[in-house]
Amino acid sequence: MRPVRFVALGDSLTEGVGDPVGDGWRGWAALLAAGLAREAQVAGQSVEFTNLAVSGAQTRDVLERQLPEALALRPDLVSVVVGVNDTLRCTFDIHAVAARLDTVYSAFTEQGAVLLTACLPDPGGMLGLPGALARPLARRQRAVNTVVHALSERYGAIHLHASEGAWLTDRAMWSADRLHPGERGHRQLAVRFHALLTHAGLADGAAPSPEPEFPEPTKSASLWWLATAGTGWVARRCTDLLPQLLALAVDEMRHRARGTSARLDLRASAAVSAALAALSVAERQPDAA
Repeated sequence: MRPVRFVALGDSLTEGVGDPVGDGWRGWAALLAAGLAREAQVAGQSVEFTNLAVSGAQTRDVLERQLPEALALRPDLVSVVVGVNDTLRCTFDIHAVAARLDTVYSAFTEQGAVLLTACLPDPGGMLGLPGALARPLARRQRAVNTVVHALSERYGAIHLHASEGAWLTDRAMWSADRLHPGERGHRQLAVRFHALLTHAGLADGAAPSPEPEFPEPTKSASLWWLATAGTGWVARRCTDLLPQLLALAVDEMRHRARGTSARLDLRASAAVSAALAALSVAERQPDAA
């Protein structure tokens, strides 16, 4: 009997950063795959799990590098969770993000794979940045989440609302860098995805355990990681954004002083609407021809 193939695409969240095992990372997708493997074993099947996610990946990387390799594996189940790194770049363009995700989602659904997606919390809020710096990032992440919501519905994806809920403010769920879940947080994502699969009739066994397998890092160990590897991780992804982010913050404060902050939200909403409308037009063009 052919094994069930589960392929995960995305960035450091899916790679497993924050959930160390041995010399590498495990993460929510691997935890979910292990749970699905136990279910498949009861039915005399097996699960082949391949994690193509790479730390720092943007939607362009998923489209150009991860998608071809994933399609060659002909997955039955595929997760595409990406977008935060796009918001941390000076090249952020919601039209491009929407077009790339549309292509990726479409390719998998045309191949018959079950698609898993998720909306994510904004990095500025998770890092506790000052309001003028956090609001532009939050606006960008809301734009990405709106696109992911719309496209997930269009392609019938199993979609997780990971940008909301009590888990966001529960420090026990998060690693020292505040951007990545710790083991408990990764398990929470695996449990929630499993619940969605169960509701859709695609899983019927016990969910992955929500309880950590390993002791939580001590406060001193967490602070040491943040001061070394963690700080470097954030710095590498924000270097090209910082000048633009400061300019966005100045613009934010200027609008706030004038009482016109709503214009920034309206502008972002209009950009998202235009990006999704452009996809709809492109979808209709072949039929019109």
